Amino acid sequence: MNILRLMALPIVSILVFSGCQTTPQTPTKPIIDTSLPTLSGIKTLSDITEIGFEWKPNYNERVVGYHVYRSNPKEHSTKLHRVATIKDRYSSHFVDTKLTPQTQYYYRFSSFSAKNRESVPSDMITVSTNKMIPSVAFLKAIVGLPNRVKIIWRPKEYPRVSAYIIERNDLSSTKWTQIAKVNGRLSAEYIDSGLKNNYLYKYRIRVETFDGLISNPSQIVEAQTKPLPPMVENVRATTDKPKKIIITWDVDKKPDILFYKVYRTINPILFYSYYAKTKDTKFEDLVNDNGKTYYYKVTAVDVDGLESKRQSSPVAGSTLAVPQSVSISSIKQDGRSVMLTWDSGDNRAVSYNIIKEFDGKTQNITGLSSFSFQDKNVIPGVEYTYRVVAIDTYGLESKPSESVVITIPKDN
Repeated sequence: MNILRLMALPIVSILVFSGCQTTPQTPTKPIIDTSLPTLSGIKTLSDITEIGFEWKPNYNERVVGYHVYRSNPKEHSTKLHRVATIKDRYSSHFVDTKLTPQTQYYYRFSSFSAKNRESVPSDMITVSTNKMIPSVAFLKAIVGLPNRVKIIWRPKEYPRVSAYIIERNDLSSTKWTQIAKVNGRLSAEYIDSGLKNNYLYKYRIRVETFDGLISNPSQIVEAQTKPLPPMVENVRATTDKPKKIIITWDVDKKPDILFYKVYRTINPILFYSYYAKTKDTKFEDLVNDNGKTYYYKVTAVDVDGLESKRQSSPVAGSTLAVPQSVSISSIKQDGRSVMLTWDSGDNRAVSYNIIKEFDGKTQNITGLSSFSFQDKNVIPGVEYTYRVVAIDTYGLESKPSESVVITIPKDN
C-alpha cells in the first residue's frame, strides 16, 4: 500500500463500509477457534479524529468477516471492547471515527465464522490520533475606535479550515462568549460594533474545519474602545444683553472635536431639547423678548460622532429686562404751567418720555434727560394726565409710571 492510497483511506472506507459495518456488543467471552486465520500486517493511517486500517483480506471460505476491538482512553488501560463488525471477508479497510484528538488507542482484529467463532486476535496495534490543528498564530486588536473593536489575524494555510470563531470576554465575568463566526479560510478581520465607550474587551479565536473540528483558543488580545470627548467646562451665559443671550465656554484642547451642540429649556427640571450647533466656543441665542430666562447645557462632538456627557447642572441666561418703572414724586401747577418731578427706578435710565393725555388726545414728550419737566403748554380748566417712561441706553422702555392728574383752575 503506497502513501497516496493510504491518504484516501478515511473517505473511501466510510463509503465502502457504511452498509456492512455494525457495532455489536462485546460478548462476555468470545469463543476462540484456533483454526480460523489470524489477521497480520495491519497498516494504519491517523487523522485528527479518525484512524484508518488496511490489511490483506482472507478469502478462506470459513471466514465471514472481521471484529474490531479498541481500548477506551478514559479507562487508561489496554482493556478492549468490540467497536465494529465487518460482515464481508473481502473487505480490507476500516475507519474508526469520532475519536479524541492527540489520544493513544489500542486495537486488535479477529476473523469470525458463520458459527460466530473467532480467530486468535491479531497482535496489539498501538496508534494515536493526530494533534488538533492550532488556532491562528497572529492576532491583533485595533484600539481607540468609536463603539467598536477591529481584530485582524493571519489566515491559516491549512486547507481544511472553513471558518474562524470569534470569542469575547468583557471583563465583567470569566465566561467567554462566541460573538461571531467568520466563514472562509482567507478571511482576516472582524469588526465588533455596538460596544461601550472607553471600555476594555478581550478577544480570542478558534479555528473550525470543514468536518466540524474546533481548535483550542488562540492567544488573547485586549482592546479599549474610544472614550467620549471630555465634558465641556465653564459654560457661561449672559444676563445683560438686549434681545439675546450669549453662551460661552472654555476651548476644548482635544484636536478631533468637530463641533459643539447647545441644548436649551425654559425650566431646569424639564427636558433639554437640542437647539443649535456651532464650531465656535460661543453661541448667540437671539430672543425677541425682554427679561426672558433660558437654561443651557453644551456638549462636544468629535469626528467619529461621539458626544460628550452634558453638565450635571445647567447655566441660566436671560435677556436684559426693561428698566424699572419711574415713580412720580410731585405734580404742581402755578396757574400757567404744570411742574412734574420723579424718581428714577434704577440707574440704567439715560432719558425719559412723558405721556400726556387731555381732551381725548395723547401727546408724547421725548428726550428728557432730567428728573423734572415743566409743561407750559396747558390751558386752564382742562384736565391733564401724565405718565413717565424711563429709557435705557439700548432703547428699552420701562412700563409707564402710575398716572397723575391735574387741572389748572380758570380765573374767576
